[in-house]
Amino acid sequence: MKSSTNTSYSSAPRTSRELYLRLLGYVRPYWRIFALAILFMAIAAATEPIFPALMKPLLDNGFGGKATGVYNPWVLPLIIVGVFLLRGVFGFCADYALAWVSNKVVLDLRNAMFKRLVQLPTTFFDNQSSGAVMSRIAYDVTGVTGAATGVLTILVKDTLAVVGLLSWMFYLNWMLSLIALVMIPAIALAVLSFSKRLRATSRGVQRAMGEIMHVLEESIEAHKVVKIFGGQSYEGRRFADASGTQRSQAMRQTIAAAALGPIVQLFAALALATIITVAIQQSNTSDQTTVGSFVSFITAMLMLLAPLKRLTDINAPLQRGLAAAESVFDLINQTPEDDFGTTVLGRANGNVIFRDVHLRYPDASREALAGINLSLPAGKTVALVGTSGSGKTSLANLLPRFYHPTSGEILIDDHSIETLTIASLRANIALVSQDVVLFNDTVAANIAYGLQGVTQESLEQAARAAHALEFIETMPQGFATLIGENGVKLSGGQRQRLAIARAILKNAPILILDEATSALDTESERHVQAALDVLMKNRTTLVVAHRLSTIEHADRIVVLESGRIVEEGCHAELLAKNAAYANFYRMQRTTENQQLS
Repeated sequence: MKSSTNTSYSSAPRTSRELYLRLLGYVRPYWRIFALAILFMAIAAATEPIFPALMKPLLDNGFGGKATGVYNPWVLPLIIVGVFLLRGVFGFCADYALAWVSNKVVLDLRNAMFKRLVQLPTTFFDNQSSGAVMSRIAYDVTGVTGAATGVLTILVKDTLAVVGLLSWMFYLNWMLSLIALVMIPAIALAVLSFSKRLRATSRGVQRAMGEIMHVLEESIEAHKVVKIFGGQSYEGRRFADASGTQRSQAMRQTIAAAALGPIVQLFAALALATIITVAIQQSNTSDQTTVGSFVSFITAMLMLLAPLKRLTDINAPLQRGLAAAESVFDLINQTPEDDFGTTVLGRANGNVIFRDVHLRYPDASREALAGINLSLPAGKTVALVGTSGSGKTSLANLLPRFYHPTSGEILIDDHSIETLTIASLRANIALVSQDVVLFNDTVAANIAYGLQGVTQESLEQAARAAHALEFIETMPQGFATLIGENGVKLSGGQRQRLAIARAILKNAPILILDEATSALDTESERHVQAALDVLMKNRTTLVVAHRLSTIEHADRIVVLESGRIVEEGCHAELLAKNAAYANFYRMQRTTENQQLS
């Protein structure tokens, strides 16, 4: 039997090379557009050496009355304008094509992350802050494009520019060019020394952003609690702490990234000083260096600094992108729900059997369920009662395979649910819980959630059976009315009846009611209970309930204590025993009478 813990693993690539190759896999579907962007960048970069190349003949031949032909004062400005116009056009086309590819990569990664998110087991969400997960999808994924496309842009464009400028420099003066190249190994060592720090600080920034999202989410969702209990100062401190941590990590990242620039410039200045000294000596001892060639060389060298700086600074966006990629791929690589079942269950009769079922949650000190043997005959209602923590909800959560038993098995129509496909298993189960989940959509969309081809007539029938049609028809747009986030525009009873209508429309043979009426007032409970009576008819129903109105009419009542069944029988039988259930019943009766008085 499978363990109750669906252990997630991360098979995300560990090395930068593997991460980068995986990122490029998301660029591959758009390789034609990307190749076009590279071509445009190459053309723009190829124009870099033209400007310094014009300096030598201009200074050597263009002054002193020798300005003829291409060096004519009317021709040369047009050539310069033409070169920069060419660079601008191809640069724009390259930027647009690259942005198109980048946004497609973000779209694909987000879709892949969300697709995996909705497949993950319940244990994943038990152990994760929803704010941190949202931060991964909303924030981390955007950092990936800097590594996936932006880095390649710099590598292609600036490498070509560097090669072109260096080639012109060697053509002019190989000795001075060698001096200029001496700085490259020193720069490479500086870049390597900052790489690990940049990656570490990038991870820290992402974790801090996840914490900010977590605090924001809780403060927004619990805004009423924050206000009524005066928690504004406390939440303000939590947010300030999270923001301060993010700022600290961002500043550490800035220090690591910004320090490279001055280091590169220092090495460049040392090389430039040496070059000027050697060039002056060459000019004094021979005609090897002319004014035009020296100015052209210095111009090329100064133009070389910008692409060289970008190439050295490439490490910062690369490490940020790779750190983001680790976070993105960690989510994509999470193990989805176990779905090893091969049997497709048609419409079930609804005979459910729990056979010696045990359940222990990860890191729990004791079993949540121990030796559960329980039968739910088709079409009958079984109520689970007991104090908080007795295992009622844990038992209900095993049936749709939200969790796996540590040992034992659960059967539906003599099929172990572990052998069934998840889709066919859950197609036979409907759920109505105390914590109703509704979506910021129309009434119709919420009732028909997950179903295809639902007619207006069937919607109305389900709403009528759930005692919801009466209030739906009074709404501004009826079934087309938007109900707000989690049904905020509805009362508790109305939200519950929409959830019941959704279950009625699904028409599943097995029904789970998890304290579906425990939070309602008496009038709302009357409507909801009437709707539940319709829903439960001819369905195998497992009820987790506190309200006596639900318990008393159950075909069988099961009393749980500390994860074990201590009593079982119908309402009258258990009262006659005058044991655990009778005590629970008297306590509930007293509580309800006090609420009415």
